[in-house]
Amino acid sequence: MPHIQLPEGLPGILGPMAFGPETAKPLNELADVLLRGPGTLSPGERELIATFVSSRNDCFFCQTIHGAVAAYHLDGNEQLVLDVKQDTESAGISDKLKALLAIAGKVQRGGKNVLAEDIERARQQGATDLEIHDTVLIAAAFCMYNRYVDGLATWAPQDAERYRQQGARLAQQGYAESTAGLAAAR
Repeated sequence: MPHIQLPEGLPGILGPMAFGPETAKPLNELADVLLRGPGTLSPGERELIATFVSSRNDCFFCQTIHGAVAAYHLDGNEQLVLDVKQDTESAGISDKLKALLAIAGKVQRGGKNVLAEDIERARQQGATDLEIHDTVLIAAAFCMYNRYVDGLATWAPQDAERYRQQGARLAQQGYAESTAGLAAAR
């Protein structure tokens, strides 16, 4: 049961966003920039970073919905998403993405945990300064999103198909467009 009175029937972050549409708009715009904006990391890779951090924060809703978006971008490869959450070093991803996920994991624990050798590893695997920047910002932002969802004790459906459907919609439409009508739910 949520800690505050949220609109009924809206899972995860959707309930708090409907409750506070004035903050939902910039949060969704940030998600669009971080996960869909210009850059050399693919939307699937960016969503994997969000999923990985959300998994490390034990935020069921965020890791499941962003895992569904990642899988959509990765040709439906749900197993790869699970592999990344369970053991990034043996997952079937590039060495560059493994190094970036290691940085994301350190940001999740606390920004000061990122060391020069973590950055050097990523650079040796071909990561650019922009990719390192984007990884750190995605990881930091998803710590915030995860704490927003779990700090209000929102509910999360357990039906995997529901996440697949919503994940496909988010992948196609983006975050701001997909949640534009939430204010009416308030």
